[in-house]
Amino acid sequence: MLLGKYLNKYYLKYIWLYLIGVVGLVAVDLFQLLIPEYLGRLVDLFGGGSVDTSALNEIVAGVLVVAAVLFLGRVMWRLSIFAASQKTEAGLRRQMFVKSERLPLSYYGTTKVGTVMAWFTTDLETIEEFLGWGTIMLFDAVFLTALVIVKMVRLDWVLSLIVFVPLVLIAVWGALVEKFQAAKWSERQEEFDKLYDYSRESFTGIRVIKAFVGETRRLHEFAKIVRKNKNANLSYARITVVFDCIISLIIALITAIILGVGGYFVYCSVTGNPAVIFSHTVDMSAGGLVTFLGYFDTMIWPMMALGQIISMRSRAKASLKRVSAFLDEREDVSPANATVLKNVGGAVSFKDFSFTYPDCEKPVLKGVTLDICAGETVGVVGKVGSGKSTLVNSLLKLYPMQSGGVFIDGYDLTACDTDSVRRAVACAPQDNFLFSDTLSGNIGFSQDDCPPDMVRRAADFACLSTDIDGFKEGYGTVCGERGVTLSGGQKQRVAIARAYLADAPVLILDDSVSAVDVRTEETILANIARERKGKTTIVVASRVSTVARFDKIIVMNDGCVEAFGSPAQLSEISPTYQKMVRLQALEDEVKGAAGNAG
Repeated sequence: MLLGKYLNKYYLKYIWLYLIGVVGLVAVDLFQLLIPEYLGRLVDLFGGGSVDTSALNEIVAGVLVVAAVLFLGRVMWRLSIFAASQKTEAGLRRQMFVKSERLPLSYYGTTKVGTVMAWFTTDLETIEEFLGWGTIMLFDAVFLTALVIVKMVRLDWVLSLIVFVPLVLIAVWGALVEKFQAAKWSERQEEFDKLYDYSRESFTGIRVIKAFVGETRRLHEFAKIVRKNKNANLSYARITVVFDCIISLIIALITAIILGVGGYFVYCSVTGNPAVIFSHTVDMSAGGLVTFLGYFDTMIWPMMALGQIISMRSRAKASLKRVSAFLDEREDVSPANATVLKNVGGAVSFKDFSFTYPDCEKPVLKGVTLDICAGETVGVVGKVGSGKSTLVNSLLKLYPMQSGGVFIDGYDLTACDTDSVRRAVACAPQDNFLFSDTLSGNIGFSQDDCPPDMVRRAADFACLSTDIDGFKEGYGTVCGERGVTLSGGQKQRVAIARAYLADAPVLILDDSVSAVDVRTEETILANIARERKGKTTIVVASRVSTVARFDKIIVMNDGCVEAFGSPAQLSEISPTYQKMVRLQALEDEVKGAAGNAG
């Protein structure tokens, strides 16, 4: 059996299926052992000269009954045991999916997507294979082998003893190989993770690869990874093949012993001089030897199954260890007795807030203190890498952070229910991720069965309606993977529309208008002023003009708040803001001169 805290509950849940399967297996194992007996009786029946018709009819009828029971029994265990294994796999996959949603963003910063996908595919399939075929093989290896041994001993214990000695070699060999085989399987899976990651990355970045004519270099790198993956697979395959060959060799050796020694016993009996071994007279007929050989032939399957079980269990054990490690990861869950945010006004406060990303030593934010009143529209500006995105993303509780640092309506975010926090704060992130869905589906992502009029209203807010109306499929246009069919500005505006449609008390636009033209930007900003009146809106911008008409502006510099106030105040007290204003004025002057010259 394969035991584990995430697996044991499924044994209990589907025990009725396993019991039905076991009943079917028991019936099959019991009745298939009648076949060697019928064969032995036939040999003796035809070897005696005249044939007893009634005895022959009895054997034929018995064979028909055996065939019927074998058919029904095999249908029973196939339908029940395979159903239990597949339901268990589905349950584990569902549990893993829920886990993946609850893990903090920091986990995916250190764990590659390809590795996680390998756990969901090959590792779960390996576990399901053992729970299905492994259960059947394990039961046959134990129960059927025990039945055969009893039958063989009853038929002739001396010949059985001679046969059983080599069988011990199988158990010893299996015990030696299992741990080594499990290690090789883990190595194989790790190499597969790398192959999966590289392939996914190459397909995702195919446009960049083509643009820089990097196909040949990527192919060479891919070939190296494939070579390592092949070597890991060959290494595992060699162990498996050697193991199977040794098992087959032992079985062939035992068959030769039965034929040689058993044939000698039959010869002695036929000549009237039965062999005597250990004071035991061996009186064996040709039919008895056929029956004994049939018993052993029946036991070949469980013996082969024993070898496969060891190989299969080693793989499943390694895969379950990987899956369990994933399920053991610390979740991004709300604290006990968490405060559920209700009727959020939108007041945001930072009190001496510092933040450092996991696995990093240098803090990204240092001692941030500021207060944003409910209903204010606030801009965030600063140099690249000054901490703008980290500041606004802290409102979403995407990473673990210190208590007493960030507040909404006076409530400490670390003590609040995570879901209620994220319902109170909508965000158009900097990467503008879009799903492989229709434009309507992407815009209405925050709502279940979002009405078309609400989708259109959000598109109007983001100045996207005209673009969508120009598409052949309109709002039914499929965006493609990560929005590949849309321009940069269109992707930004889809993200804005999606965040606006959430109608949250706090809206964050993280550099969301950098790819649109000035006129479209002005329209979106006017829509914010009109549609978001009375609600808090925070806009991260790379251009000062974007936030020039906002209530207040936060100026970030090297992880600290250099200044916070109205645009007029910042023009007096913030060197960074003053420099950004001068640079944009110079840029506008250059553009104007170029336009006049054209």
